[in-house]
Amino acid sequence: MKAKIEIQNLKCGGCANTIKTKLERVLGIVNVSIEVESSTLSFAYEHEKQYEFAIDELNSMGYPMVGKTNNLSRKAKSYISCAIGKIQKK
Repeated sequence: MKAKIEIQNLKCGGCANTIKTKLERVLGIVNVSIEVESSTLSFAYEHEKQYEFAIDELNSMGYPMVGKTNNLSRKAKSYISCAIGKIQKK
């Protein structure tokens, strides 16, 4: 199955790198693609549990889906995730 979702707080390639790295570690999630300009994330998965896990991971990193609560805590987490992604990208 394929998912294409719009996420919040996606600012740059550092954010994208963090998201891609985390999701690619999940068994059964493949073909992770991120479009920073449109804040869109696409990936393929085998079972609904993997999709749900991906959504939970995004929330924990500070990148909730559009339409979900985006409080100050999640925004702060996204800045930390972004910084980590920039460091790992080097």
